Amino acid sequence: MTEELAKMKEQVYFDPRPKEFFDRYHERSRTQKPNWVYELVRLLTSIYAFTFFRARSIASDNVPPSGPVILAPNHFSFMDHFFLGAFIRRKVRFMAKSQLFSKPLVWVYSPGGVFPVRRGARDEEAFITAEKILADGGCVAMYCEGGRSRTGQLSEKPKRGIGRLALESGAVIVPVAIHGSSKVRNWKKLQFPKVTVQYGEPFRYEQVAEPTREQQQAAADDIFAEIKAVYAGLDEHGRAGARAKARVGRTRPA
Repeated sequence: MTEELAKMKEQVYFDPRPKEFFDRYHERSRTQKPNWVYELVRLLTSIYAFTFFRARSIASDNVPPSGPVILAPNHFSFMDHFFLGAFIRRKVRFMAKSQLFSKPLVWVYSPGGVFPVRRGARDEEAFITAEKILADGGCVAMYCEGGRSRTGQLSEKPKRGIGRLALESGAVIVPVAIHGSSKVRNWKKLQFPKVTVQYGEPFRYEQVAEPTREQQQAAADDIFAEIKAVYAGLDEHGRAGARAKARVGRTRPA
């Protein structure tokens, strides 16, 4: 594991480019929906995920088919975006680190509905964009951990940003566990881990116009606890066991 992590690029936590550089990408995300680029990328990456990583989902119908939704997954790999969106019909709008917004990737990200969050800055624009998408009934993905885990394990504590977004928007939250993606980089050794994406039970908070930092962190902690619980179930029971357990939960009388 140490050797594998050593080969990963170091995280860059500061983007020196000014706010104005990213305004056009936010404007596009606020006023336009993802175009054909999203569908093409989803098709190609889904084929890759299904074929090589044997990616499968559990309870994808927990994602409401319409209305504002926040998908809250754990984050181990660059492939997590594609695993997350492969099993649902809704177009997922991703908040991505601003360093990715450079040529040639920006020609895919921006028309595909991805919007930037500036690293090393308190980026209000990212929240304005996310809340506008949700207000329009869209589906936004936000990682509780803020960035990829570098250890192959879930982080100890989430960032409070997702708590802020959940409270300010009042959107439905779907916790998501992506299991197996921590070893996706093993493809270089011709090893392809089996990846399972389980969508947890949806819930929401009453809308709060200006939540305090404590309220934001408390909501983030609650959301992350739900993700951990779903992930732990996959870890303990495996794909087949978790699927059977989810099926029993759905058929049990209220």
